[in-house]
Amino acid sequence: MAKQAHDHKTNAMRVLDAANVAYDFRMFDCEGAPSGVEVAAMLGLDPDRVFKTLVTQGKSGGFYVFMIPVAAELDLKKAASAAGEKAIHMIKSRELLPLTGYVHGGCSPIGMKKLFPTFVDETAQLFERIMFSGGRIGCQVELAPDDLGSVVPYEYADLTSEPLPRHPSR
Repeated sequence: MAKQAHDHKTNAMRVLDAANVAYDFRMFDCEGAPSGVEVAAMLGLDPDRVFKTLVTQGKSGGFYVFMIPVAAELDLKKAASAAGEKAIHMIKSRELLPLTGYVHGGCSPIGMKKLFPTFVDETAQLFERIMFSGGRIGCQVELAPDDLGSVVPYEYADLTSEPLPRHPSR
C-alpha cells in the first residue's frame, strides 16, 4: 500500500516535499495536452493566476525558463531584456524532454534536469497562491510565489505582450 501513496508524486512534488514546502495539487483526466486556458477552465480557476512554463534559448546559447499567465503571450523582447540577452527564441517541442525531463503540456519549473535562470511574470505578486504544472499532463501544483523561490531561484519581470483592449459588450 505504501507504494500507492507515492504513485501520484511527480519529480516536482518530490522536490517540494524534500524542501518541506507546503503546496496543494490537483490531478485531472484529460486527452492530449490541453492549453493552459483549458486547464484553468477545467479546474474553475482564474486564468490570471494559472501560469505556464516556457523554455527558451538565448542568442548566447543559454537556456531560460519563463512563467507567465496561461492566457498571455511571452513578449520575446521583454524576455530577452530580463535575461540579459540580445534575443531569445522558444525551443522546439522535441528539444523539451531531453533538456528538461518534461514533455510539452507537463513542463514544471521545479525539478528540471538542470536549473536554468528562471523569470516569473510580475503579475504573480498579485496572488497569494499561483498554480502551474506539477510535472505531468493532468497535474497542477499550487503554492505561494515566495515558496516557489525556495526551490527555484527566480526574478520577477514584466514578460508579457500588452493585452488587447477589451470592448464592453453592447
